[in-house]
Amino acid sequence: MEGLIDFSAAEPLFANEQERAQAVGRFRRIVGHFEAVEQPASRYGEGFNRPALVRLTFEYARSQESKDRFLGAFFRSLAIGMLDDDNVNLSDDSAVADFREAVFGFAEFLMANFFLPLRATTNKTPQPSPIYHAAVQQAQTQDDQQRIQDFVGTPERLSALRGSCLTRDRHRCVITHTFDIREALERFRRPPATDDDGNPLDMSNNGGLEVAHILPHALTKEENGELVWSTFPFLWGYTNSQQNESRKVAIAILNMFDSGVMHMIEGTDMHRPYNAITLSLEMHQRFGQFHIFFERIADASAPPHTYRINSFLPFSNQFPVTRTLSTHPSIDPPSERLLALHSAIGHILHLSGARDYIQVILRDMEDGVVREDGSTQLGDLLSIALQMRG
Repeated sequence: MEGLIDFSAAEPLFANEQERAQAVGRFRRIVGHFEAVEQPASRYGEGFNRPALVRLTFEYARSQESKDRFLGAFFRSLAIGMLDDDNVNLSDDSAVADFREAVFGFAEFLMANFFLPLRATTNKTPQPSPIYHAAVQQAQTQDDQQRIQDFVGTPERLSALRGSCLTRDRHRCVITHTFDIREALERFRRPPATDDDGNPLDMSNNGGLEVAHILPHALTKEENGELVWSTFPFLWGYTNSQQNESRKVAIAILNMFDSGVMHMIEGTDMHRPYNAITLSLEMHQRFGQFHIFFERIADASAPPHTYRINSFLPFSNQFPVTRTLSTHPSIDPPSERLLALHSAIGHILHLSGARDYIQVILRDMEDGVVREDGSTQLGDLLSIALQMRG
């Protein structure tokens, strides 16, 4: 397994566009073969389409370099070359069975080590399967591998970030424009009570506000070998080395999905204002579950930092809505790149059926339920537990 990991590979994967097109065509041929015959499950929450998840992750990768890295990891996990087509026989039943196992395994690796822990809040995250872990690790440059090795979070309190975001966002939810109730009460003690724009406060539109990370602060920092911070309670109770390895794999996949993005969120940068927005409690929950997404309006006539905010939920009748995010001369605005990455992850989860699938797994893990109708994802529950202990 050690031989599969090449940390020094920084050369471009393709010599020209013709080679890239050949590899993309080969990828689509293999994945498309299995996606075409994949039937949606009948039970709610079982509609996770594994080939679709693989295809969508490639299509929503944030740059050409990211797409190339993903292709490299995909073909390494299948143990075949990207360019020669003589060993891909989709008419041979034995070969098809082997490819199906590899494609589905790659999808489950992405699910178990990236999408599931990214979405989870109170569940135990799985450890990677070695072959897929190696394939993703090999997609990193040598510098990125070193950064992943050193990648840790920070115990810095969220109060400073919350204060910066409230100031920048003018004490309002960036989606609903709800005014912060605590700030409103303070201002009513010192009349006249006005908002940050000098207008009289409307007490009919206020509520609790929270700072919401655009990318979850799921990484931790260790000092003297002790865990000092974690926002994923399902990591508690496991050794620091197990937790670190799980986070490194998630970061490697993230960096493969958006090449170089890890530089924006490592260490204390995870808690910089460009990775956070102010939201009401309800909007924070929906945003954290990837139900809500921001899309930058690129029209030249639109003011800077203007977004169309929409929801995947069919009953969210307050969407879509257009908002121009507030700015501050000394506080970074929310990052367009990170909001686009959050949107891409949301679309992958929604279009592949993975969002509902994950929700069922998380609910079953929280409740400790084995359903009588057989709909419990026992394989996923057991693999999560076993991988964490492996």
